[in-house]
Amino acid sequence: MKTILTVLICISFFNGCSKSDNKTKLVIYSPHGKEMLSEFEKQFEATHANIDIQWLDMGSQEVFDRIKTEKENPLSDIWWGAPATIFMRAEKLNLLEKYTPTWAEKIPVSGKSKNGMWYGTFLTPQVITFNDKTLTNQNAPKDWNDLILPEWKDKIIIRNPMASGTMRVIYSAMIASSIKNTGSDAEGFEWLKKLDANTSSYAADPTQMYIKLAGSEAAVSLWNMPDIILQKTLYNYPFGYNFPENGTVVLTDAIAIVKGTKNLEAAKEFYEFVTNEQSLIQQAEKFYRIPARTDIAKDKLPKWIGDADYKAMNLDWELISEKESEWMKKWDTEIKGKSK
Repeated sequence: MKTILTVLICISFFNGCSKSDNKTKLVIYSPHGKEMLSEFEKQFEATHANIDIQWLDMGSQEVFDRIKTEKENPLSDIWWGAPATIFMRAEKLNLLEKYTPTWAEKIPVSGKSKNGMWYGTFLTPQVITFNDKTLTNQNAPKDWNDLILPEWKDKIIIRNPMASGTMRVIYSAMIASSIKNTGSDAEGFEWLKKLDANTSSYAADPTQMYIKLAGSEAAVSLWNMPDIILQKTLYNYPFGYNFPENGTVVLTDAIAIVKGTKNLEAAKEFYEFVTNEQSLIQQAEKFYRIPARTDIAKDKLPKWIGDADYKAMNLDWELISEKESEWMKKWDTEIKGKSK
């Protein structure tokens, strides 16, 4: 019984126990999902026989919280994936190791750390997604303000924002946009109150959100476009989506080496491997990610990237990074569940 319990604990913590005690164990924290993480674990290990990849798949905010907690005794080596705003906070807390990848100059200034602590990997548009068994692009919400209309009351399902970097940034973007347009955060918080009033439930994780979205008639949510396409393609979830007409929140997803890693050279190898041109093209083709690098020829990328017709919102990302925690704490204590 004790042996079985030990195995179960090992499997639940990482994607499995070490394949060999003689290999370098490289630990990856990431929200990119088991499909992509498993694929690049297999590919990397095929050419790096001396390295054993172990990954932990969790929400972006959960990764940040975990790395912050482990600061004095880091248990991970690579942080692969989260909105750049969270990496900005991590950089200020000295949680990241400086590293300049070989492709550093191929990323716009806005998509990387000024101090070489993190670099953008993907551009991730956030969309209004819906159950396409009962809704279409024409009768589903087309813009942010459509979501707070009375007709969508109790039809909106949201991934719990407190654990999700994606949702935290979407919510923060609404407040930052209010400040930009009016000089005050009041309209932004009022919008969040109205959204809460229309929200039927907050899902504990993305899988629960997918299940609820697929099982509820006329259900609507907010999420990132790559995951929506991936779930529809791989698992036949009935999902459609609209780009918000007045502007899409487009996150820069990033990567960094964790400060204090005990496997710096192996970490650099994995970092370069998953961000080289060949890997980025595969990630675009198979996992619907839009490369942040500007040097990859359009004809090497899937047609859907060029066809994606969205207008990015002009947002103050430094402000969002600085104020996100404060704003989300206010939402959690003063708005969530109180607007019904």
